[in-house]
Amino acid sequence: MPLLDTLLSAFKGGERTRVPLAAGALHAWSSGFEMATGPCGYLYRRGIEEGFLANPIAQRSVRLLAEGIGQAPLHCSDPKLAALVAATTAGQSLIETLAANLLLHGNGYVQIIKDASGAPVELFALRPDRVKVVLDANGWPHAYDYTVGTHVTRLAIDDDEGWPSLFAIRAMHPLDDYCGAAALEAAWQSVRIHNAATAWNRALLENAARPSGALVYETGDGAALTREQFDRLKHELDVAFSGAANAGRPMLLDGGLKWQSMALTPADMDFATLKSAAARDIALAFGVPPMLLGLPGDNTYANYREASRALWRLTLLPLAEKLFAALREALAPWFPDVELRIDLDRVPALSEDRERLWSQVSDADFLSRAEKRQMLGLPPEENAQ
Repeated sequence: MPLLDTLLSAFKGGERTRVPLAAGALHAWSSGFEMATGPCGYLYRRGIEEGFLANPIAQRSVRLLAEGIGQAPLHCSDPKLAALVAATTAGQSLIETLAANLLLHGNGYVQIIKDASGAPVELFALRPDRVKVVLDANGWPHAYDYTVGTHVTRLAIDDDEGWPSLFAIRAMHPLDDYCGAAALEAAWQSVRIHNAATAWNRALLENAARPSGALVYETGDGAALTREQFDRLKHELDVAFSGAANAGRPMLLDGGLKWQSMALTPADMDFATLKSAAARDIALAFGVPPMLLGLPGDNTYANYREASRALWRLTLLPLAEKLFAALREALAPWFPDVELRIDLDRVPALSEDRERLWSQVSDADFLSRAEKRQMLGLPPEENAQ
């Protein structure tokens, strides 16, 4: 397929399919993006296969954010809660998994596993594409259906005693009351353009980085090649003149054959600019400074250190607070008034900001010692260790 057709196809999106709510009956609302198509034609499974698994910019953006939050130092006032949050879920970091789910799917679901006494012993992150929201007669979330193969398990939001058993975290979606919008969905068109340009550049490389031409059969009497002659000539061209190993190999023509070059203009072959623009749009959708992804041409950030600081301030910290706020709310029955956040004093990228804050607070003579400790996020003097 020509590159122009491939790129134009990236702009063709399907219409969103809405499933009407059934009044007075339970209704399962899909959160897997397989039943409903976004305005840009985004489907979750296709997004994972072509975006996260096949696109280096999208995958690096997700890993940079998810791993950054998952490995960030935590400050938690309760050791039991700290152990729950820091534990793995199916071998993966809980916080890292939830962050990746929000970026790729727009939703995160956590099942609270309890012991015989009803105390939480594990937080298990469910695959969001397997979850369907079950609504009651009034349109409120009632439960969640979790599908594995042909087996469907209904998970109640609260247990029989009214304690939370499962909670959801979702990114903002202005047009959906139950499911969030994924960052990958916003980057989907750019991902497809980037992948199409990569495939086109590879095809050019395999053909000596130059466009193909045409063999014109000119005999003067208007005769044409027979089917056997045409197939033989096509086979010889594929074997002897295609591929990087045959780049520059001279072609010997006979029998009235003439080579007619069909060159592209330099502007048509400037796919590096196209790929760079698509890559920057992908980084923009995820909130990652292009400099941190190795993309050239970014003059917004003075240096790598400024870009790292901007990543933390503008993307990582807001995303982390969204996750921790949901965890604090869901686990409040067992851990009331608990502190759970990233310890900013132990984040290397923010060390200069914290040093500046400490210096400013220390020099503020109009503040008392207690007020200074409060501004720095430290416990009162009598509770300090």
